[in-house]
Amino acid sequence: MSNEKKIVKEITSMDIDFAKWYTDIVRKAELAEYSSIRGCMIIRPYGFKIWENIQSYLDKQFKKTGHENVYLPMFISESLLQKESDHVEGFAPEAAWITHGGSEKLNERMCVRPTSETLFCEHYSNIIESYKDLPKLYNQWCSVVRWEKSTRPFLRTTEFLWQEGHTAHATEEEAIEEVLKILDIYEDFCKNILAIPVIKGKKTDMEKFAGAKQTYTIESMMHDGKALQSGTTHNFSDIFSKAFDIKFTDKNGNHQYVYQTSWGISTRLIGAIIMVHGDNKGLCMPPRIAPIQLIVVPINTKDENVMKKSREIYNSLKDNFICSIDESNKSAGWKFNQYDMKGIPIRLEIGARDLDKNSITLYRRDNSEKILISLESNLNEVVKEYLNKIHEGLYNKALKSRDQKTYEAKTMDELKEIYKSQTGFTKVMLCDDQECETNIKNEVGITSRCIPFNQTKIHNKCIYCNKPTDKMVLFGKSY
Repeated sequence: MSNEKKIVKEITSMDIDFAKWYTDIVRKAELAEYSSIRGCMIIRPYGFKIWENIQSYLDKQFKKTGHENVYLPMFISESLLQKESDHVEGFAPEAAWITHGGSEKLNERMCVRPTSETLFCEHYSNIIESYKDLPKLYNQWCSVVRWEKSTRPFLRTTEFLWQEGHTAHATEEEAIEEVLKILDIYEDFCKNILAIPVIKGKKTDMEKFAGAKQTYTIESMMHDGKALQSGTTHNFSDIFSKAFDIKFTDKNGNHQYVYQTSWGISTRLIGAIIMVHGDNKGLCMPPRIAPIQLIVVPINTKDENVMKKSREIYNSLKDNFICSIDESNKSAGWKFNQYDMKGIPIRLEIGARDLDKNSITLYRRDNSEKILISLESNLNEVVKEYLNKIHEGLYNKALKSRDQKTYEAKTMDELKEIYKSQTGFTKVMLCDDQECETNIKNEVGITSRCIPFNQTKIHNKCIYCNKPTDKMVLFGKSY
């Protein structure tokens, strides 16, 4: 039992040190390990399987909406990056530059891509000629590099994995339709696959993507009340196409600039899963994205009857669910702690006493409930039912937590009082003067998360300057 207890004790309580708790789970659940390269991580098989599941699901959704996968170079010449001034200024502090090839100094520095807008613009300028070439609906799965000052596995690393969609359209209306369509895909994915509730909205001009006309976002709340930007889509209008001279001939024979978008999610969603659903036992995986949905655990591997029944059950389930069976000689207690740590949604425990009762024990990772299941039952239906219950339970728990940590403030004094002792989202009314937003950020230490599509009018004046406004903005601390 000493080893079993040790495993659990090695997780720092989230109430004592949330950051350490997070790092403990990343390592103890075998999601990732630190690399000797500053700010980089080694994504281990269990963690990478989560990313593969994310990638597999979203890739199908993108292809259903007509998008094709492409791959562009990971290097961007300095002159190409500088073609759009706001864009290069936004990424300059995080850029990683290559100055030498072998032993020779390059004539021009190359940037390791922090994002690929300029590469796609160059490509589109070469292949788009007519309205018949539009729309171009491209997506890329790749890694990017941003030289972060402070890093944390999955949440903010020097190199990370993501997908980035880049599209070109004949009209701005089509571009806006595209970014809102993708935002809906992201929202649906978080809700129905990751069991994470999100708030959908538009970024303020101060917080929008460098070079974009508008940025849209889904914002989720972590267990500690901080926000995590979980996915963004950007309407570039014709800003980039004018900088890169991307034109097409319309139906009337006139030359027009294309309208572009980009959008993406990254491996930070794995960090969101940890921080929304995890507990002091470890990871708690949403069933629809879990690397293992259920595990069959024989209580005594030396008991032939127990082993025979365990294998029968495993074989009856493996075609319908992602499942595993543990036939090792380790103690049941060690196994239970280990699979709690990895967050496997369902554990089927089978022992001699269970067989005497013609039943098995189903354990739910989300609430630690144990349920006796008759062996006369249709186990496939039972498992399906409980996986859905676990998903709903995780989503509703996260939603309740978010609602409990969402506040309203009509005055700056109220806003400051909230963040003296609490974290969470706060709804405030805000005018269009960026100075008011900047002052709130500086005085309270919070940033605007989004202008929610679902507006709630809590006042009729800006919280900072008292000018009339009808715009409600969500503020909070973030990762």
